[in-house]
Amino acid sequence: MPEIQIITDVAGRVCNLAAPTGARVGEGDDVVVVEAMKMEIPAASPAAGTIKSILVKVDDMVGEGQVVAILQT
Repeated sequence: MPEIQIITDVAGRVCNLAAPTGARVGEGDDVVVVEAMKMEIPAASPAAGTIKSILVKVDDMVGEGQVVAILQT
């Protein structure tokens, strides 16, 4: 089964893990939410599938373009 990397579009602090490992998600569903400049920006699933792994935890600092989760389609 193919794997897809889920990346964040902004640098900031992880404030929410919206989908745990093993969860089924649809295209566009939030997986990880990053707080940047007092705004919450989700890293959404680009396709339907199952979350294989979450690579960050709440309060981690992430960079723009960082892989935060792996989706298995």
